[in-house]
Order: sequence, then structure tokens, then C-alpha cells
Amino acid sequence: MEAQIDRDPSRFRVLTGDRPTGALHLGHHLATLANRVRLQQAGLDVVLVIADYQVITDRDETGDLPAVVREVVLDYLAAGIDPDRTTIFTHSAVPALHQLMLPFLSLVTVAELERNPTVKAEAADAVGRQGRGMSGLLLTYPVHQAADILAMHGNLVPVGADQLPHLETTRAVARRFNQRFTAAQPYFAEPDALLTDSLTVLGHDGAKMAKSRGNALELRASEDDTAAFFRRARTDSARHITYEPEQRPEVANLLRIGAHFAGTTPEALADAIGAAGAGRLKDVVTEAVVEGLRSLRARRRALAADGAAVVGEVLARGNARANVLAAGTLTDVRELMGMTY
Repeated sequence: MEAQIDRDPSRFRVLTGDRPTGALHLGHHLATLANRVRLQQAGLDVVLVIADYQVITDRDETGDLPAVVREVVLDYLAAGIDPDRTTIFTHSAVPALHQLMLPFLSLVTVAELERNPTVKAEAADAVGRQGRGMSGLLLTYPVHQAADILAMHGNLVPVGADQLPHLETTRAVARRFNQRFTAAQPYFAEPDALLTDSLTVLGHDGAKMAKSRGNALELRASEDDTAAFFRRARTDSARHITYEPEQRPEVANLLRIGAHFAGTTPEALADAIGAAGAGRLKDVVTEAVVEGLRSLRARRRALAADGAAVVGEVLARGNARANVLAAGTLTDVRELMGMTY
């Protein structure tokens, strides 16, 4: 797939995005943001959805959602997402996209949705955190994601291996729609996966970094907060630093983070620290992250000075384009289904 991108990036429209449950953190930067900027720079048409409707899949309260969306957009822009080349839109602002869910839901079974491993995992997490059952919105989340992708005619979706079942639902919806309504000339392309490194970034407590766990380092954090975060980071009792992800996951996590920002490998960073111990490892990682995020944080502070106006303009442009794309798809779908009156 990377070879195809190199040959003709204009062939691809990438659809990806985030649930706005909080400002973006270091895990987002390492796992997704840097890759999105890379694809944008390579000349692909990148479309980012801020999935505000999906915030309520597993929770009863949304909090100050407009403020969170504003923070997410500022993080995007500070990280290098260019609204002149990348479309940023919000779920709730594109009604045609959600109307497409109705015919798409007819193309999947409840059993298929219930078997989706990501749905099962997120439902279990919701029960564990809040003691609530699975909502209908969470159950149908893979179809909502299919509507996001197909409404925009996205044909390339960056995913980790654990997200492939979601994309397979999208591919199945596209395939079954074509078979049922437009077999002679398929309308929807089955989107391809752009497999990304499923990097799990750990928080200071050794669990997966997540805003909901209170263990995340936000991209906008100060240098002092960054230093405090890494001072608290869990390591182990062995003094000599080695890169052994299976045996020493917390140490390996710090080495991966530090290596990313220092432009080296975790193995080389481990060799450089050697017997200097965990204290030196934390200092090196702190310095690398502070320096690596310096320009991002400076851009973010400048953008935040007039954040409401900046974000308003970005979303107005992005929502306008997303509405044009989704409305066109919905019109086509109605015609193919014989539902134009």
C-alpha cells in the first residue's frame, strides 16, 4: 500500500478521526497524529472526523463538548494538520451522513455486530466503569463508522490490527450494497486498510494512556508538567536499562517514547543509558519530549490566543465540504435504491 501511495497519492482519500473525550495526549501523537501529518504531506486527501455523537456511545454525560472539540482542533493544527489540505468536520454537523446509516443497518445482522471484538471490549469497559449496559449506539458503532467512511467515499483507512474488524464491517456494507442495489456497476469502493504500528503508549501508572484513566500527558502540558509526569512513570527494580518489551514493558514504553523524539531506536537509547538506571532514563526521555514538542506547544499557545475564531473558521470550512460530499452520496444512494420521489 505504501508503494501505491508513493506512485499516485492523488488516488486516495483517507478517512480517520477521534472521539472528542478530551484534549489529545502523547499517545495520540505517537499512534495517529504524526502519521496523519505524513499522509497529508504526501499529497493524499485526508478527511478527519471529530465524532462528537460517538461520545455518548458509552457515557451519560458529554461534559463541555464544545470546549473539548475546540481543544482537539487546536491540537490538530498545532501538530501540523493543515486545513487547506485536510478536511476537519464534526459528526453532528453532517445530517446526510447519519441518514445513510438506515440503509446500511439493513445490510448487517445483530449477530455480526455482537461478535465485533472492539464492540465487546468497549461494552465491557463501559460496564466496568459505569455499570451500564451496552447502548444501541455502541452496538451499531461499526455501521456508524461505515457511514463516515462511505459517505465521504474514503478508500484508505489507517488502522491498527485490532481495528480491522471495524473496517471489515465497512467493506461488507459496501459490498452488500453494491450486490443488492447496483450489481452491474458497483457504486461503493471497498476501502483498503493502511496498517499502522499498533503502538500502545502507557501512562505513568503502567496502564494504557487514556484521558479517562487520568494517566495521560496532554500535548498542551507545560514543561514542568511533562517533567512531573515522567518522574512518576513506573519502571522496575533492575538498574541496567535494556529494551525488552515483553519482560520490561514500562521501561520499554519510556524507551520507545524517548527514541521517537530523539530520532533513534529504543535499543540504541537503552545502550546509551546502560547502567545509569531508571532515574537517568526518565531524565533523558523528559528532555527528548520537551524538546520534541517545543514547536508544537509554541504553535498551540499562539493558536489558543484566538482559539474560538480559529476553530470556528476551520470547522465551518470542513463541515461545508463534508456536507457536500455526504449529501451527494445520499442522493446517489436514494436513486440507486429507487427512493427518489
